[in-house]
Amino acid sequence: MPAPAFPSRLTVCVLTVASLTAAARGGDDPQRPTFERDVMPILTARGCNQGACHGKSGGQNGFALSLLGFDPDGDFYAVAAQGRGRRISTSAPSQSLLLAKGTAAVPHGGGRKLDPEGDDVKVLVRWIEAGTPRAGPDDPRLSHVTISPEPRPLVPGETLRLTVTAHDTDGSSRDVTAVSAYQSNEPVVTRVAADGTLTAGTFPGEASIMVRYMGHIATWNTIVPRSGAIEPAAWDAVPTRNFIDDLAWKKLRDVNVLPSGPADDATFLRRASLDAIGRLPSAEEARRFLADTRADKRDRLVDELLTRPEYADRWANLWADLLRPNPYRVGIKATLALDTFLRDAFAANMPYDRFAAEFLTATGSVWRNGAAVIYRDRRSPDEIVTMASQLFLGVRLECAKCHQHPFEVYGQADFYGLAAYFARVGYQGTGLSPPISGGEEAVIVKADGEVRHPLTNAVLAPKPLGGPPVTLGEGDPREHLVEWLRSSDHPTFAAAAVNRIWAEFFGMGIVDPVDDLRATNPPSNPELLEALAVEFRSNGFDQKRLIATIMKSHLYGLSSLPNATNAGDLRNFSRHYRRRLRAEMVADAIDDVTGVPSSYAGMPPGSRAAQLWTHRSGSMFLDVFGRPDANQDPPCERIGDATVVQALHLMNSSHVHGKVTGDSGLPARLVAAGKKPDEVVDELYLAAYSRLPTDDERRAALAEFSRDGAKPRIAAEDLLWAMLNTPEFVYSN
Repeated sequence: MPAPAFPSRLTVCVLTVASLTAAARGGDDPQRPTFERDVMPILTARGCNQGACHGKSGGQNGFALSLLGFDPDGDFYAVAAQGRGRRISTSAPSQSLLLAKGTAAVPHGGGRKLDPEGDDVKVLVRWIEAGTPRAGPDDPRLSHVTISPEPRPLVPGETLRLTVTAHDTDGSSRDVTAVSAYQSNEPVVTRVAADGTLTAGTFPGEASIMVRYMGHIATWNTIVPRSGAIEPAAWDAVPTRNFIDDLAWKKLRDVNVLPSGPADDATFLRRASLDAIGRLPSAEEARRFLADTRADKRDRLVDELLTRPEYADRWANLWADLLRPNPYRVGIKATLALDTFLRDAFAANMPYDRFAAEFLTATGSVWRNGAAVIYRDRRSPDEIVTMASQLFLGVRLECAKCHQHPFEVYGQADFYGLAAYFARVGYQGTGLSPPISGGEEAVIVKADGEVRHPLTNAVLAPKPLGGPPVTLGEGDPREHLVEWLRSSDHPTFAAAAVNRIWAEFFGMGIVDPVDDLRATNPPSNPELLEALAVEFRSNGFDQKRLIATIMKSHLYGLSSLPNATNAGDLRNFSRHYRRRLRAEMVADAIDDVTGVPSSYAGMPPGSRAAQLWTHRSGSMFLDVFGRPDANQDPPCERIGDATVVQALHLMNSSHVHGKVTGDSGLPARLVAAGKKPDEVVDELYLAAYSRLPTDDERRAALAEFSRDGAKPRIAAEDLLWAMLNTPEFVYSN
């Protein structure tokens, strides 16, 4: 006799929720409190369903809520039914455990969350008295939230109370200020209290106030301008070379900050060369540029740099960080194929929309089509969409994979709807077998494939972010995704691209981090970002043309030295922000200055660090200076900060010492050629700094050559060693 079939725990939960919901719904009183409309906002606003409390995985002390209320059914079951309904007392609503814990009438690990005499408790009591009703299918739904008053600048020390209004689908609205959650992205500039009261600080800057109510988000952006006046004549003296300058100066006027003066020619030459092609100018190139008296020499330099073959290495190196798979996982041939694709794409100046499409719609052998390698490393739609959204939309969707995004409007339906575009990606051939994975594999488009919602198990149709689901026929759904990205009204595709490129020239994006475009992380200059995106799209997504526009602006050529107004400005590009060179740039710069090339495993003699196609080419120097580790997660993580280990390595490494003091090194060659001490000093400064020494630097350097018993070669070696250990060498100024 077969064993009796017992319902699973999940079935019991679903049946219990269904029966409770059926009993709790109904009634014609539009004022009756409901779980969705009145209770969940309280749980969210008081932090009950946050990750540090009952919203974390597994809940807290047996009471689990969905993070930020993304699962109303599960939350209703937890509050009203779980534990035989011990949290709710319909016979004595005011004595319910939910209230006793929340008001700390009985011990509560989270402390007091509810005022015993406050409105929250009154609403909860009314809800329990009404029989714990839920919203019915005909009840109005929340449409959006708005904030008043309209955003405006604040003066230091000013306070302002925000009002949050929830708008329902039936046209009604209500004040939800007391049950909304608030967060300032810059509390030093403007802080916000739990009741929506803003207080401007004394430090000038910008702040975005995020307001969250039941999965809906609104922002209120403000500026606290710097105090003090700037003379109109000072602004009249600031040049404008293109639309970038127009929009940058407009923003700086708003924050009452004056840009720094222009960088000198040597600084611009070194900066432009490193940013555009990833290598230092030679001493001869520096001497020639400094002697050039033509007014348009900087524009000529930009045009010349963008024709250099090193351009492809510099930008392929960047994208290899973002896309590079672990070679121990996908195989050496596949890793080489991806690297080759990247270098060929940038050498040909492939339009960016086509560049993205090549990856998003890639098929074929991972040994022959490098773009397909990203699908060998990430093998399920949820893995693929996380990478694709971050790289090509500038949107981080990882949070929405499991719950409502805490800082965005996206939830699980959005995440898996976008993932459904990749549901038909399939494979033929040898799969993964780490740590070797040497076999060939082909990416194909299957005849079918589906993605299901993790909670409802419903099959989800492909759905662009912020758009309705789409019905697709036969073929590759990813083609529709690419068309959506290329569409002229797409909100983030072009913006994400120009923002990432911008960050490579200014040290940070207009939106920073560069891959986190969202309403609660607004751009420092929205008009500038939009104008750049429009320009990029109208020029056929030509990356070199965009780069030339950026580099030819006056803004790009500003000095990194602050003035009296902009020392505290870290977001509006009123001066150039210094940053440490990438690991490959430092390694190649030492090779170029000393004239002694490095040797890398798996590479032809004379290869540069920027040409490395796998991080399995060992290099302690590159590791010390922060190149990504393909075995780490994420593999693209670079450490851009200076460290003590880096300083010690430059000072004590036998690798660097050998290049400086070797017979084929620059100091030895200069002295052997019969160069006079002043000529040696000039040559070293031009090679390392792209400039001639100042009078004080020249006197100090020549003094080392004139000491008793001094040997010219040793003096030159000591000078070069000292120069390689300065911030001016390892930083872009």
